[in-house]
Amino acid sequence: MLRLLTAIPVHNEEKYLAGVLQETLHVVPDVLVVDDGSTDRTPELVRSFPQVRVLRHERNEGYGAALRDAFRYAVEHGYDALVTMDCDRQHQPCLIPRLVRQLPEADIVSGSRYLVPPPPDARIPAERRRINQRITRLLNELLGLGITDAFCGFKAYRREVLERIEITDTGYAMPLEVWVQAARYGWRITEVSVPVIYLDEERAFGGALDDPNTRLRYYLDVLTAALRRWCPEKLQVPSVSEVLAE
Repeated sequence: MLRLLTAIPVHNEEKYLAGVLQETLHVVPDVLVVDDGSTDRTPELVRSFPQVRVLRHERNEGYGAALRDAFRYAVEHGYDALVTMDCDRQHQPCLIPRLVRQLPEADIVSGSRYLVPPPPDARIPAERRRINQRITRLLNELLGLGITDAFCGFKAYRREVLERIEITDTGYAMPLEVWVQAARYGWRITEVSVPVIYLDEERAFGGALDDPNTRLRYYLDVLTAALRRWCPEKLQVPSVSEVLAE
């Protein structure tokens, strides 16, 4: 039987955490919370679930850092696979088995909000959708991946990926490093359709990244660095001005 860990990175998630943990524990027994320096009631709420494993960063290190540590934890504790999901209600724990069922035929199973066209009433923040489309198209053009959603954090990974993958970006661009290494090492990728859910449209990235152009520039910088390191022969990333002009 596949030994599975589900990891949830959190930072100040007191609004949703208890409900997400309750639902997740109904689906899978092994859950890890990576508390990335929360300053609200998140640590207290996690303690009310003694069966949940916890890694805590004393300061906020970033989304990529939280997932990097979840990858390491899964390997060090002998898990065969890892599911990652967010704590903002975008990802439904009941769909974890749908992702895991694909693992015998895939190395990375990635949720996609756009594999099936979203319904007309989907409340997708326009600038987030636009940036996702541009980066997804660029990844496909450079790496031949054929994916439809570059930034969905709802994923399942085989242990073999976790043992080899390197995460150097500690922020929100870490999925770009995942995709570049997937292309470099020939990992098999399968996408699974998941719903588009935005309960909190005002949720911010924080600081300068709340500006869409700054965020896009950051993504392109991380992608360029990842290509230079793992796929230098694919290093044809257009300039920010070219991407913004599209």
